[in-house]
Amino acid sequence: MAKINAPVYKNQELEGEVIDLTYQGMGVVKVEDYPIFVVDAVPGEVVKLGVTKVQKNFAFGRVIKRIRESDERNHEVNQAALTTGIAPLANLTYDAQLKFKQNQIQELFKKMHITATIEPTIGMENPIGYRNKAQVPVRKVRGQLTTGFYRRNSHQLVPIEDYYIQDPAIDAAIIVVRDLMRHYQLDAYDEETHTGDIRTIMVRRGYYSHEMMVVIVTRRNKLPVAEMLVEGIKKALPEVTSIIQNVNSEKTNLIMGSKNKTLWGADYITDTLWGKTFEIGPMSFYQVNPQTTEKLYSMAVEKAGLTGEELVIDAYSGIGTISLSVAAKARRVVGVEIVQGAVEDAKRNAKINGIENVEFELGKAEDKMVEWQAAELQPDVIFVDPPRKGLTPELIDAATGMQPTKIVYISCNPATLARDAEHLLANGYQIDGSVQPIDQFPQTTHIETVTVFIKA
Repeated sequence: MAKINAPVYKNQELEGEVIDLTYQGMGVVKVEDYPIFVVDAVPGEVVKLGVTKVQKNFAFGRVIKRIRESDERNHEVNQAALTTGIAPLANLTYDAQLKFKQNQIQELFKKMHITATIEPTIGMENPIGYRNKAQVPVRKVRGQLTTGFYRRNSHQLVPIEDYYIQDPAIDAAIIVVRDLMRHYQLDAYDEETHTGDIRTIMVRRGYYSHEMMVVIVTRRNKLPVAEMLVEGIKKALPEVTSIIQNVNSEKTNLIMGSKNKTLWGADYITDTLWGKTFEIGPMSFYQVNPQTTEKLYSMAVEKAGLTGEELVIDAYSGIGTISLSVAAKARRVVGVEIVQGAVEDAKRNAKINGIENVEFELGKAEDKMVEWQAAELQPDVIFVDPPRKGLTPELIDAATGMQPTKIVYISCNPATLARDAEHLLANGYQIDGSVQPIDQFPQTTHIETVTVFIKA
């Protein structure tokens, strides 16, 4: 094994100033230009730290003592949220979080040599307790079935009851289900031996409807004492309208399996967004922060400048949230989505809301774009809301090849947004106005943005 030539060594203690934050929310201390990434260290602080791990180009450390604290430190922080990485920015004041996210986008665009105005991040009035969905692992800790979250960079479960960023009603529901499972002596899943029954508890709650869904993810098809468990949940949680068992028998890190069985109630819950009703199943992609989602989509539609005469393409259309939001302002909307269940959900949601000028197609967004370009389809506006990996070069080439007046890019990853912006600019488009960050995920390092591209 080659010797690592670094200016620090493991277990060394040293003092240093925190000069920056990483995209994961860790403080950066440098020794001879060699970075040490430190959990719960805020820029402007001087800390005594212990080196915990040394690698060729960087090291990790922990704070032993804060010699000088930053004015931007949040003292009312939930420690479990920090140690598990549930809320890696919770040690920053909220104003500092918003500035960090704006700066992160500015730096990424600068790195790609793209000139763009990055607006101040739009934040939330109450930036905690906002998540409408929780997926909580179930493991055995000290011989007892326990719910919580994994310590950063590990599979060691930290027992948690207050998840800080989740709807408090969801946190309470998880405790109820956990205690019922303890009462009936159900076995928690063991990753190493691939034994035990209960892998995960998932809870969804409608922000407006207050309808609640409980999903119990099991390793086997059989859920012991299922009837008694259902009765206990119904009795303790009157908001619950759907109880579902999801079976994941694979030895995998994936949370959900493909098989769902409704134990009681409906197959879905409903909620409203932008005045539209959506049915949300256990597998549905639905934004976890509906309060800011409405702002996000409103801004995207406003920036699109629709008049009611346009043909709109909605790439990555999911269960139809964007398509159905813009339908009233467009002549026709065509959505494409790779997940068959989501396409079926979208069609059903269109029917529920009486919207007839939308259609949804199953397929990869990039393949459909190439197909539509070959068929000489001429959309006026294209909305893209891709996953974190961003757009493929094929999709960008096909989208710009159809020469829409506008491409509205909703991004959940500024790194891939900046990369894709370079490609869009090279294909003859330019940024119209400014890039607007919206804090869809307070206390975390994630950030949503809306950027509009027009033909240069």
